[in-house]
Order: sequence, then C-alpha cells, then structure tokens
Amino acid sequence: MDYIRKPLPFRRIRQTLSAPFIYSVFLGFICLDVLLELYHRTSFPLYGLPYVKRRDYIRIDRHRLKYLSIRQKFNCAYCGYANGLIAYAQEIAGRTEQYWCGIKHKNDPGRLFYAPDYQKDFIPYGDEEKYRDFAKKKR
Repeated sequence: MDYIRKPLPFRRIRQTLSAPFIYSVFLGFICLDVLLELYHRTSFPLYGLPYVKRRDYIRIDRHRLKYLSIRQKFNCAYCGYANGLIAYAQEIAGRTEQYWCGIKHKNDPGRLFYAPDYQKDFIPYGDEEKYRDFAKKKR
C-alpha cells in the first residue's frame, strides 16, 4: 500500500482535476442502490433466500470524527457509502449466483481470475454429471 501515500508533485491539483470524475459516479450509485434493493426485496423471498443485512456492508461513520475538515467528512461519507454499496451488491449477486448457477468458471492457465470464496464449493467447469444432479435438486 506504499503507492497510496507516495509523494506526487502537484498532488492537490491532481485531486482537484479528478474530483468531477469521482463525484459523477454518485448518480450511478444511487440508481444501482434503488434497483438492487427492488430486486433484493422482491426476488429473495421468491427464492426462499434470507435478506442480506444492508448495515453489515454499508457503514457511514467517519464523518463524525472531529479532526476532519468538512470536505474530508463528505469524502469519508461518500467512500463509506460507495464501497459499502459495492460490497452489499456483491453479496446479493453472489447469493443469487449460488442459487441459480453453482458452476465454477473455466480455469484458463495464464489468465488470472479472482474467484470469490463462496465459489469454492461450486461444481467444476465441464462436469455435466454433477450439474445434472445439482439441477435435479433445484426442481
């Protein structure tokens, strides 16, 4: 993580130039949040899946630190929301994938892929017999 704090010339200017790009994504996060919650609250009961607890993923608390400036507090709230929302969405998508699919991705030598932990028990790619057993249990 040394790259995070390494000295950069004109750091403040670079941060100011990037701000419109960072904050323009906020509207996308709001749309994602609304649509994700509609899907989550509608589909999970139909699948018999328990709800994902939003508060376990989205934490907005650093804005309460008295030693931060107003700008820093706003940025901390934004990061807490944005990163928490992505983690929350990943958990909902992961539970959906477990429910519907359960097949591992193909292992391509020379191509890096970070499989989520929940996929460790998925059916191996190309194992038709295990998939058919899995599909029978779903009916």
